[in-house]
Amino acid sequence: MSRPFSDLALSQRLERAEGYACAQFAAARRLLYPDIEADWMECAGAHVVFDGIDSPATQTFGLGMFAELTPETLETIERFFHDRNAPVQHEVSPFAGVAALDLLCRRNYRPMEISNVLFQPILQPTEEEDDRIRVRVISPDEAQMWTEINAKGWSHEHPEMEPFLLGFSTIVAAREQSVNFLAEQDGTPGAVGSLSIHEGVALFSGSTTIPEMRRRGLQSALLRARLRYAAEHGCDLASIVTMPGSDSQRNAERSGFFIAYTRMKWLLSS
Repeated sequence: MSRPFSDLALSQRLERAEGYACAQFAAARRLLYPDIEADWMECAGAHVVFDGIDSPATQTFGLGMFAELTPETLETIERFFHDRNAPVQHEVSPFAGVAALDLLCRRNYRPMEISNVLFQPILQPTEEEDDRIRVRVISPDEAQMWTEINAKGWSHEHPEMEPFLLGFSTIVAAREQSVNFLAEQDGTPGAVGSLSIHEGVALFSGSTTIPEMRRRGLQSALLRARLRYAAEHGCDLASIVTMPGSDSQRNAERSGFFIAYTRMKWLLSS
């Protein structure tokens, strides 16, 4: 299989997969924490997600990708967030076009974050290289351990965020259509990662390693294991989103991912 071109059709698939994953995240939060009243909807083909006022999943995905972006569309979406006292944020692919970006600027949006969307075609399962490392899908009774490792890995440099990350990780572990992986070295758990599948796209997310077990190849092993799982479950594309120039991006590129495009997150100024 040849590598797909980075174009509108590819971006539609990748943005759709991420929007679906975040919508499922909100659905899981609603079950676990009904007081937050998490919710989501589709508007002009975009996923519009409310997962709580401070959640990074509270935003849109696919804006301007499936229908021309209009003031009426933005008004509907803005009302959804305003009714919930949430900030209005959009992850916008460059394939939404100049007219969409111009409309955001005219409506007082400003850029607030940049991310790289990477992908690779899934050709065939890859083999493990280090027999000391084992990666597996967790069992239901390991969800709490997975949650604690995830929170510890992400909160190492910001310990004040650990309570938030514990709650966030609990929802990831409970999300529908999410498969959670654990990496062990010599039987010691050290890294975790997740996988969400939607219409042939395997979205990799939530990968982290606890500080004392970093730089041992656990993240590379997690990537390979998730690629195998995706291939076995009928996916033809894998995707991952990283910060530009980050360790996550370098690990992904070493594992065969290519940057499809760089996108911008936009915030409606008050």
